Amino acid sequence: MPSQLITSLQNPGIKDVVKLRQRSHRDEAGLLVVEGYREVKRALDNQIPVHRLFFCPALYQGKNEPGLVARCAEQHVPLFECTEPVFRKIAYRDRPEGLLALCPQTRRTLDDLELPDNPFLVVGEHIEKPGNLGTMLRTADAAGADALIVCDRCTDIHNPNVVRASIGTLFTVPVAEASTDDTIAWLRARSIRSVAASPHATKNYTDVDMTRPVAIVVGAEQYGLSSAWMTQADDLVRIPMLGQADSLNVAAAATILLYEVVRQRGKPAPNQAG
Repeated sequence: MPSQLITSLQNPGIKDVVKLRQRSHRDEAGLLVVEGYREVKRALDNQIPVHRLFFCPALYQGKNEPGLVARCAEQHVPLFECTEPVFRKIAYRDRPEGLLALCPQTRRTLDDLELPDNPFLVVGEHIEKPGNLGTMLRTADAAGADALIVCDRCTDIHNPNVVRASIGTLFTVPVAEASTDDTIAWLRARSIRSVAASPHATKNYTDVDMTRPVAIVVGAEQYGLSSAWMTQADDLVRIPMLGQADSLNVAAAATILLYEVVRQRGKPAPNQAG
């Protein structure tokens, strides 16, 4: 499919992309912004439809971008080549890579999740920062978690910074949204043990059996987990803090706990970290 060249900052299509910076416009359009080579590639690799692709050869960071544009062309994705000023207007990054796609939002409920016999889940409650949620997704993917559940969300899971921080793993890890109460009930109905992290717990996180169906539960560092999780989680665990800091960043805490599941289950790592 031939591309259309856009040279004007006043192009209506460019203005529409800029509007997607606002959550209300993203939700109304049912779209999310996917920027960067790895992010767009992961969308394509996971059969996420690309509605439009904007590209700027002057901003490419390597040699693989033309192949990705060609791949979109083969799928009959509308292509828009942009001059550098035009692309920088729609880009979210300070150092854009010259690729930006518009993809449909995907929304899941708890009942949409398809779980294996021995599920391994991560639950994030009141996660405020898109970067933290994105990093948790990236870790969940790396650790082989089956899904991430966002409880009583404070940030939009379709925020472009979630996509960016996840490096496209928003498309590889199923994400469901639910209330805390519904999540607790759903886990219990499926005999999935909830292991909640709290600096006030007395049990060390390594002292809990995570080889069986498990959900790792973490909350935003400013307020921690709600009283519902503190009173109804199957296990409360702590990560030892040996310095003067009294808590970890929520994404860092999630990483430690997720890899404890990996350690206990003895999962081989199919890919080398990079």
